[in-house]
Amino acid sequence: MPPCHQNLPDQMANILKIFCVVLLLLTILASSQATELFYPGFKHVGSNLTLSGAAEIEKTGMLKLTNRTSRLMGHAFYTSPIQFKNLTNGKAFSFSTSFVFTIVPEYPKLGGHGMAFTIAPSKDLNSLPSQYLGLLNRTEIGNFSTHIFAVEFDTVQDFEFGDINDNHVGIDINSLNSNASAAAAYYKDSVSKQSLNLKSGKPIQAWIDYDSGRNLMNVTISPSSSKPKIPILSFHVDLSPILQEFMYVGFSASTGLLASSHYVSGWSFKIDGETRLLNLGSLPSLPKPKKNHTSLMIGVLVSTIALALSAISVSIYIFMKKLKNSDPVESWELELGPHRYSYQELKQATKGFRDKELLGQGGFGQVFKGTLPNTKTQVAVKRISNDSKQGLQEFVSEIASIGRLRHRNLVQLLGWCRRRGDLLLVYDFMENGSLDNALFDQPKTVLSWEQRFKIIKGVASALDYLHEGYEQVVIHRDVKASNVLLDNELNGRLGDFGLARLHEHGSVSSTTTRVVGTLGYLAPEMPRTGKASTGSDVYAFGALLLEVACGRRPIEPKAAAEELVLVDWVWEMYEEGKLLEVVDERLHGEFCEEEVVMVLKLGLMCSNHGPSDRPNMRMVVRYLDGEVEIPKDLRAPRRRNGGDHDHEAAFGDILKSFASSSSSDKMSLCSNRDMDASFTSIYTSPLCLQQGETR
Repeated sequence: MPPCHQNLPDQMANILKIFCVVLLLLTILASSQATELFYPGFKHVGSNLTLSGAAEIEKTGMLKLTNRTSRLMGHAFYTSPIQFKNLTNGKAFSFSTSFVFTIVPEYPKLGGHGMAFTIAPSKDLNSLPSQYLGLLNRTEIGNFSTHIFAVEFDTVQDFEFGDINDNHVGIDINSLNSNASAAAAYYKDSVSKQSLNLKSGKPIQAWIDYDSGRNLMNVTISPSSSKPKIPILSFHVDLSPILQEFMYVGFSASTGLLASSHYVSGWSFKIDGETRLLNLGSLPSLPKPKKNHTSLMIGVLVSTIALALSAISVSIYIFMKKLKNSDPVESWELELGPHRYSYQELKQATKGFRDKELLGQGGFGQVFKGTLPNTKTQVAVKRISNDSKQGLQEFVSEIASIGRLRHRNLVQLLGWCRRRGDLLLVYDFMENGSLDNALFDQPKTVLSWEQRFKIIKGVASALDYLHEGYEQVVIHRDVKASNVLLDNELNGRLGDFGLARLHEHGSVSSTTTRVVGTLGYLAPEMPRTGKASTGSDVYAFGALLLEVACGRRPIEPKAAAEELVLVDWVWEMYEEGKLLEVVDERLHGEFCEEEVVMVLKLGLMCSNHGPSDRPNMRMVVRYLDGEVEIPKDLRAPRRRNGGDHDHEAAFGDILKSFASSSSSDKMSLCSNRDMDASFTSIYTSPLCLQQGETR
């Protein structure tokens, strides 16, 4: 055998040794990454922190994540990734961190929105502001692949994510639905617990400790440097599946309709050990307000009286000139929830309300497309005329209460502006227009069944939230295709709450002397009782279901006599065993037959004559999610036992009330016949006025 073959085993052994040495060096190099951070202020951190969004380091050394601008977010991460896992067994390391933060709200007692200590796989988060805290976006909620761990300090109660209150601490894993949460407080001793206001404007120290051996996460907060012995929040969790081998650590914060400035004045972090102590007294602090020097002020005042008297006429002239475009804030306005924009800000956003930015015009105002100058956010600005005799304060208060609604399938009211009695409302801008427009006014673009089914489920989820998920019962009273807008992902978003009414859970909505709604979506009992209810919303949703599945409006004047009323026609085809023949022909048979049949049957169930015979929206959502099977056989309304109101009679009641709507001393019916049913109908549809009011 040649000599080279004889030495082959020795050569292999040497190669293996070299490989092992290289692997050991790589392991040592990886483990040499920073495992301890200590920042008693951020004045000289240099390139050690990566800042994005609104985050900045102030001259005092304070890390400022957000300012008092609405719908803003800021991030600050340690520049290099930190090893969070054992390379051998894949077990997450223990870690501890401590930091001092201060939240200064725009308005006292109204936070917006909150901040979080964050461990993420990347410094560049594809996230949203407001209730998402700059951590996630709508599509990432609950997605295990995001590998996000956060401890939130939340100052707004978001019903969408099940927040316990507007002043809490929560542990979040791949979601904003906290895995564990507790009201902000600290233990003064082993027994006494003291509440702590996160948005007090005073520094608060937080400690977050993860014990990998016990799979235990503890969160502790205190207004002093002394760490309480009992944590406010303890949660058993194994972070090994959540954390990747190398992760970034830092902070995230966001603002919403209202804003807060979020500060971090000191930060300490350590892997496999207890973090170093931070002394509140040695950390940078917020600038204190300047002291009033009474004697100096009196001297200046006396010395300038003569000059002030001589210039008073000029001052009055300037004041009167500015008053024309003034935007005063009264005390009652500070109590409202949504953000109050300045008139100049909205004027700049819409380029002076010029005609080229006009999206549409309805009976109660104009709608303009705009771009907010500070955030570059596209919005729709509804400019309402002040013809209504309803008191301005009461009207704005009503808008403010609706503006607190938060759900992924609702068009968000971002804010408002008042100027000399006029009212401007600012909404999310929906790129894809209205569902009505997508179904009927864009013949070249046909929504697929999958898109239609997703829209239906989204609107159902929104109505379920309004009826049962919010702190009050919200009756929309004008559910229809033109009031459903489509965002850039074609998600259905219900909007236009101009007719909405609120009442407490367990109480009954009051009877009114007017009928409001849109012909074709109006429940049969409305003309007789004048009482809106969750059941009347369900009826309108049933009409919407049939409209989306059939591609036809609830009332089709151009159709044959037997097809004039959509629900009647669908009932007849169902009784004849031809239900699938009502499906929109533009789908060309490309749909899930099981889903289509379920939607059509559900539409008929929701269109039942009696409100008590219709399913509630919680049950509708369960049907659509497949949790409950739809009944196989349905009975047409005209065959109800003891039914003394057949469908034609009920529809006749609606037509009679519609005919009488021109009389000011009878019930009025809001119709969208004089409305632009295109993209902007959700913003421009008129508000139905009280008896005796004028438009």
